[in-house]
Amino acid sequence: MLESQMPILIVLLVLGTGAKVVTVCKGGEPGALSRLGPAVLMPGRMQAPSLLVCGACELVLAGGLLLTTAPIFRWGTVCFFAMSTYVLVELRRRRPDAGCGCFGEVSSAPVGMRSIGRTVVLTGMSALSVAAPVSGWAAMGRPTWLMAAGVAVLVLLSPEIEELFDRVRYRAPCEQRPGPAEQVMLSRLRSSGPWRVHQDVLASTEPYDSWRELCWRFFAFTGRDRDDVVFAVYLSGRRPAVRVAVVANDGSDALPEYTPVSAQR
Repeated sequence: MLESQMPILIVLLVLGTGAKVVTVCKGGEPGALSRLGPAVLMPGRMQAPSLLVCGACELVLAGGLLLTTAPIFRWGTVCFFAMSTYVLVELRRRRPDAGCGCFGEVSSAPVGMRSIGRTVVLTGMSALSVAAPVSGWAAMGRPTWLMAAGVAVLVLLSPEIEELFDRVRYRAPCEQRPGPAEQVMLSRLRSSGPWRVHQDVLASTEPYDSWRELCWRFFAFTGRDRDDVVFAVYLSGRRPAVRVAVVANDGSDALPEYTPVSAQR
């Protein structure tokens, strides 16, 4: 049973490598890499190499898990996913607009609790596999109910599934496809946690302005102190990411207690 999760780990590591290589080779629009995973924390010329290095590490770990029982690869996998969890938490705090980049450009949605929860689950799976008596190759031929349960949990925690369905339906990245109607996005905003937290500081619950930028719909409201309260709602997902900022009417940031960066997934 200890080896039951190894095939899942191997497949995800290989998929992560392939997706990162495709994303770098494909290029995309200028600045696209600056919104993905580890590249966010790197200067411009190092963004593509950082994704490739991350992909290479994943491939080495996958090969080690598949072909050997060496502890270095198993503990290395535990450390990799634990570090990924830390990086995602930092991304969510410091760059709430950035995607995890776990599977290249498909993982461009802002980091939410689902993405963080997935890396926590993967860390647990890899820790469970440390003491497995066989290699990943041998485990491939021994499917179990625990393996199926692991797959089901990861599917539920993967926002990329929604993005893939959207791409199949629209055949275009998020920033190029038609978004939901403005009223639909406003309804999703009003059901979010950030809206409930900041609703009391609004002078009116109706926005005085709304606009779209790339994958975000923005709504501007007037605050009780005449400050501007601006919400940003991600276009994809039934429970999309929501960000909020309060700007003083003189153009500067409002007081810190009114300017938290909030999010919901």
